[in-house]
Amino acid sequence: MTLEKARELLATHVRMGSGYNRNAARLVLAEVQREHGQEAVDRLIRDLGLEEAFGFRPGTRFRF
Repeated sequence: MTLEKARELLATHVRMGSGYNRNAARLVLAEVQREHGQEAVDRLIRDLGLEEAFGFRPGTRFRF
């Protein structure tokens, strides 16, 4: 998955903001981590406000 596609998907999940979307966002971040590394995940968390939306903190490791 490209980082741009991940950003688009995560932005949609933030807008919808339910528990289901939190789990879906975790899966997207796990995929980003696998393909692009922790730095990319941390940047997405900060840029999209995922800490405020879902409680994801930079440095958190996401796995399937």
